Amino acid sequence: MVNREWGIEIDPECGDDLTFGFAEDDGVAPITDYRDLDVWKAAMSFAAAVYRETAGFPIDERFGLTAQLRRAAVSVPANIAEGYGRETAGAYIQFLRVSQGSAKELETLVELSHTLGFLRLEQKTDLFVTLTRISKMLRALIRALERKRQ
Repeated sequence: MVNREWGIEIDPECGDDLTFGFAEDDGVAPITDYRDLDVWKAAMSFAAAVYRETAGFPIDERFGLTAQLRRAAVSVPANIAEGYGRETAGAYIQFLRVSQGSAKELETLVELSHTLGFLRLEQKTDLFVTLTRISKMLRALIRALERKRQ
């Protein structure tokens, strides 16, 4: 798969349903904005889910675990967007790596939330599944951008 704007190839073996931006005659709308990226959409949905899940956390966690989870969740799509606006693939990759770091931070925070009894096992599992998907998408995009730079 080729992104016409960035000129990158996506490895179809990565197993992710990534849509990066093809000419409209290919049957997929072109990427004209970071909001068109599947990984950004998934990260936005995840951030909204974190806000919903943390709404039931104890009030005394408002400035602790609740705030930390929400900041990290917002960081993932925000860095995808900010990096997309950069002029070089290298800068974009750096912001995507920050997004990856935030996703790893979220795994730890979700695990702690479950350990403390703030999240049920099903909630933790659902969040982990989504985080894994987002992380794979980020890795695939980074690899594709790195190949383009070579």
